Amino acid sequence: MIEIELDGKKVSVNEGSMVMHAAEAAGTYIPHFCYHKKLSIAANCRMCLVDVEKAPKPMPACATPVTQGMIVRTKSDKALKAQQSVMEFLLINHPLDCPICDQGGECQLQDLAVGYGKSASRYEEEKRVVFHKEVGPLISMEEMSRCIHCTRCVRFGQEVAGQMELGMIHRGEHSEITTVVGETIDSELSGNMIDICPVGALTSKPFRYSARTWELSRRKSVSPHDSNGANLVVQVKNHQVLRVVPFENDAVNECWIADRDRFSYEAFNSDARNTTPMLKQGGQWKAVDWTSALEYVAKGLKGIAAQHGNASIGALASACSTSEELYLLGQLVRGLGSDNIDHRLRHADFRQDAGAVRWLGTSIASLSTLDRALVVGSFLRKDHPLFAQRLRQAARRGAQVTRVHALADNWLISIAAEAVGAPSEWVTLLGEIASAIAAAKGVAAPFALTAGAQAQAIAQSLLGGERKAVLLGNAAAQHPQADDLLALANWIAEQTGASVGYLGEAGNSVGAQLVGAQPQQGGLDAGQMLAQPRKAYLLFNTEPVLDAANAARAAKALAAADMVVAFSPFSANLEHADVLLPIAPFTETGGSFVNADGRVQSFHGVVRPLGDTRPGWKVLRVLGNLLGLPGFTQETVEEVRAQAYGDVATIPARLSNRTRTLARTAATPQGLQRLADVPIYATDSTVRRAPALQRTADAAASVVSVPSELWGRLGLVAGASLRITQDGASVTLPAQLDASLAANTVRVSAALSATAVLGDAFGTLAVEPA
Repeated sequence: MIEIELDGKKVSVNEGSMVMHAAEAAGTYIPHFCYHKKLSIAANCRMCLVDVEKAPKPMPACATPVTQGMIVRTKSDKALKAQQSVMEFLLINHPLDCPICDQGGECQLQDLAVGYGKSASRYEEEKRVVFHKEVGPLISMEEMSRCIHCTRCVRFGQEVAGQMELGMIHRGEHSEITTVVGETIDSELSGNMIDICPVGALTSKPFRYSARTWELSRRKSVSPHDSNGANLVVQVKNHQVLRVVPFENDAVNECWIADRDRFSYEAFNSDARNTTPMLKQGGQWKAVDWTSALEYVAKGLKGIAAQHGNASIGALASACSTSEELYLLGQLVRGLGSDNIDHRLRHADFRQDAGAVRWLGTSIASLSTLDRALVVGSFLRKDHPLFAQRLRQAARRGAQVTRVHALADNWLISIAAEAVGAPSEWVTLLGEIASAIAAAKGVAAPFALTAGAQAQAIAQSLLGGERKAVLLGNAAAQHPQADDLLALANWIAEQTGASVGYLGEAGNSVGAQLVGAQPQQGGLDAGQMLAQPRKAYLLFNTEPVLDAANAARAAKALAAADMVVAFSPFSANLEHADVLLPIAPFTETGGSFVNADGRVQSFHGVVRPLGDTRPGWKVLRVLGNLLGLPGFTQETVEEVRAQAYGDVATIPARLSNRTRTLARTAATPQGLQRLADVPIYATDSTVRRAPALQRTADAAASVVSVPSELWGRLGLVAGASLRITQDGASVTLPAQLDASLAANTVRVSAALSATAVLGDAFGTLAVEPA
């Protein structure tokens, strides 16, 4: 530690720290624009000039290393005059458009100009003009004349998002920030550039001109879209959500959120919302009151149970629902005598130890400090943008990231080694890695396999380092041999001293397991419920045709049902539903989610429910009462939460990734295998209806990606289309060459209407030129 004197106070900081870090430790504010605690130091703006004793001139606090006994003054005349001079230079070309600027009221330049600016300018020449840039549907660069060249956005792209989408061209007063080649900004984390811009140069395009910052109420919430559980500040005006920004929590999302978390709120203000209960009569939808709708549902469920048996009723739910809703849904189904409830719609392997709750296996924050990481079956960047960001930081510090996947897609992370194989080969590839580790340690391997060069490289990586993790992605969780992959991951982790865990699919995947939103006493899982159609389905926050592992099978099962009840904030499942019950999204109801590392995060509704929408837990409680079921007497969401979790202190002990005895369960299928990713803006019913997100490059029309060998064999050229046939159904999609895809693997996205007639996400298919 080094001790310096800062404004007369002794401050101790680590060797190598800057004066700015010492000021932060002492609680002393030094004005700045380009400095950001999560970004590298650029020392562009010079606003942080301070008076360092014995230095010939004021020094930038962000770029001046501390030395033992250094004396620093941040409020001396020398420092203040230097800061005022810098402010004068910054304002020379800045437009006088505060009254119309969206950043007004939360602008760093505006705030600091009050304290360090002059009342009049000495500059009489014409101000420079920088033309606006069109960079996509999320970020507005309409007023780039405001830019002060702090380069925060440039550094964010390089260091956090992993791709330099913005840069600076020209020199002197002609300098400007641009995408250089006129492209759009397509990063899944791009919205954070809006937050870190200290002036009004980068603003939110969906929020633009909607409200002044001082008109907005700020309320905390939690994102439901992925298992990070990002903490949010939801900003509200006139009972409408107008903006979402991050709430800083270093243990969860740091100060970042993904664009999916930031812009999905648009769906809640869109025409896609359903705000009144609806019944389908004679093929036509008719609005009814809540009493009529719920009595209709109760009567229908009683009749089906009496006529076809209790097991003829099943519930399918999204893990984007709150724990309280999922708990009451489970109580409702079990109260009717059925155990058919599941949230794992995309899964193909449902083997799971009773009572084992699968989770990340380590803390989220620890991902940033790993020395070694093996990621199995994950479209990491798009499935888990914030986890990818943490692993990117680890790699920048020297960590070795390795992976097993069906393609070498670009994670914007330096990959130390990778094993690429068709999905059916993943168990073998993990077995090879295990064999290489066994040979190095002189122990018995799970399978007698000869390790290839890539498996050897991954094994060598995992045998080094101290902090390690084996992480199973969404594709590994949804794999037909998911349990075998977990068993091998457990063996590898045990032999190398690594943690093992699932990255997690939705905002409440862990919570759904904790509160019993899957079979507990021998009921049917999601795959069985759709393969063996039930007479009645309760669909909670889900659209099975887009959310299930086999879309065609889901559509067939719903069409064969006597009653389908859809609980959703949106007009969803219109083709198959008989009843639509409008339940509140997370912004309009209280509840809790459990993120990937087992952290229970509760929140309150930030706006009142729209129209006749009702909180989902209240709808289920009233329905339970109408059915005459015991245990539906809760008055508050906190009461439901207490029943759902039991003793919260016991949750860490209930988290477990244990699995059964290792066994290879499936032979390699013949023919072409499908690899079905879920596009980032198609993961749940909310993001699918967010207008700005649906105009991004990531939401572009679906294509079919084929490996080099198949491309050549079919004689395809750029612009060609392919007819994909699976389980007797066909679709035609534009073809795209992906040289990184494993042989005999065809990538066809799931969760899209264009591919919703196809079968298993990991099934076999046939292709031919269209």
